[in-house]
Amino acid sequence: MNKEVIEYLGQIVSPENVIENEDMSRHTTFKTGGPASLFISPADISQLEKVVEVLRRISEDFFILGNGSNILVSDKGFDGAVISLKRFSDIELKGENTVIAGSGALNSAIASFARDNSLTGFEFAAGIPGTIGGAMIMNAGAYDGEMKQVTGAVTVLSPKGEVMVLDNSTMEFGYRTSAIKGRGYIVLSVELSFEKGDKQAISDKMAELAARRRDKQPLEFPSAGSTFKRPEGYFAGKLIEDAGLRGYSVGGAAVSDKHCGFVINKGGATSSDIYRLIQDVKEKVLEASGVELEPEVIMLGKF
Repeated sequence: MNKEVIEYLGQIVSPENVIENEDMSRHTTFKTGGPASLFISPADISQLEKVVEVLRRISEDFFILGNGSNILVSDKGFDGAVISLKRFSDIELKGENTVIAGSGALNSAIASFARDNSLTGFEFAAGIPGTIGGAMIMNAGAYDGEMKQVTGAVTVLSPKGEVMVLDNSTMEFGYRTSAIKGRGYIVLSVELSFEKGDKQAISDKMAELAARRRDKQPLEFPSAGSTFKRPEGYFAGKLIEDAGLRGYSVGGAAVSDKHCGFVINKGGATSSDIYRLIQDVKEKVLEASGVELEPEVIMLGKF
């Protein structure tokens, strides 16, 4: 990218928040991936708007990154700009039952904030890796809860540079999808609606769900959580197990012995290992059951 453009971006967000050839393995929960040409960390909506405007004006590819918990970056890296929203992490109380969270706020942090304010309804999300921005894009869920149930409104930046507010119905929430997907919207903040509850009961529920996660999921290894969407009428993990793939590995990547729905980095895996493993699992499950699995993980770069 033109040095003058890089310097100008540095003036917008400050030079230390524009990094060239940043190793993406530092920013993904798989702990793999090559360098992004630019890694930009705006501090607020104004800076983000200006950065996006510059990148769109010069037709530079860019990707919006939260916690990197649902992404596989190519070993070759990403020939474009990664815009990190980790600094969009403010969480505040509005009235008695509403929480406003920046798109970069971690789901775990929001759950703790809700608990500390005796608000119930977000316990299910305490263990969901990633940010609320990413959770909105995919209507993240767990333990019979999903974002659709608690979302009041989502503030986004449109491809035309307009700040828009989408209410719950306009978000078009579905299974692992929402109106954000495919429309070029960037989540800025989220308004979440809860109910008053007993703080100890909320804390106990969070602890119970955390214990269930530790018991059932391979949290000790780098992963991107559940690797595949749940096919209608089936469970991805069961299909993978029935295809004889428990523990199946490619290089340093493996299907978890603890939960077959998880692809893990068991040590020294490359993104190519993980990608190849995902493709193998898809092929073998289709062959064994006739069901085509669809990855939840976003692939960034060339594979």
